[in-house]
Amino acid sequence: MAEPHYRRVLLKLSGEAFAGGGNQVDVDTTSAMAEQIAQVHADGVSIAVVVGGGNIWRGKAHEAAGMERATADYMGMLATVINGLALQDALERLGVPTRVQTAIEMHQIAEPYIRRRAMRHLEKGRVVVFAAGTGNPYFTTDTTAALRAVEMGAQAILKATKVDGVYSADPKKDPTATRFAQVDYLSALQLGLEVMDNTALTLCMDNKLPIIVFDMNVAGNIRRVVMGEEVGTIVGPAREHALGEARG
Repeated sequence: MAEPHYRRVLLKLSGEAFAGGGNQVDVDTTSAMAEQIAQVHADGVSIAVVVGGGNIWRGKAHEAAGMERATADYMGMLATVINGLALQDALERLGVPTRVQTAIEMHQIAEPYIRRRAMRHLEKGRVVVFAAGTGNPYFTTDTTAALRAVEMGAQAILKATKVDGVYSADPKKDPTATRFAQVDYLSALQLGLEVMDNTALTLCMDNKLPIIVFDMNVAGNIRRVVMGEEVGTIVGPAREHALGEARG
């Protein structure tokens, strides 16, 4: 049996990933994500997860109506906790030991985020789900993913999306758009490619932490990425002709 290419990874799941066909937390979609995570866990890979909350709460409309940005962001953090608990339940029904840690303390339902405790959970073979973002407004869950990945010593961030990688333009609007096999951090920033927000991307660049963007809806893709197969787009350190490595 082939050895995993990555031994510790951080999986970034957007809130929309939980929505499925439109439900706020779709049971079948959440179960399917849990099954993919369980496959990787069974291979002995240490895996942490950062979840978003966009399927439950979107603050921009409320901000436009006058809500303070900080209030809207805190409400979004609470939404991520709901998704985190749903994922924990789905994983534990598959026999995968899981802990949810939140950046905002709520002892009745989850552990507070403590780095050393999270590291210990991973060492003991538990999946750790990080919720409530960084605990601070004005920071996205992309930034949370980059921060937690660095703190946990992850070898890569696996960014699960609804598309099969990073494109030169929106493929739905531009039929000439090409998908990159690899792109370097600085080019992604300069070209405004939709990988992660600039704060997260810069943090990954500073720590030489690769980001792999792939389609979560294809069963088994998480395992393929972890095993080192060419899936999606790798965003990483500069390499000669990296921008020339594109797929039609």
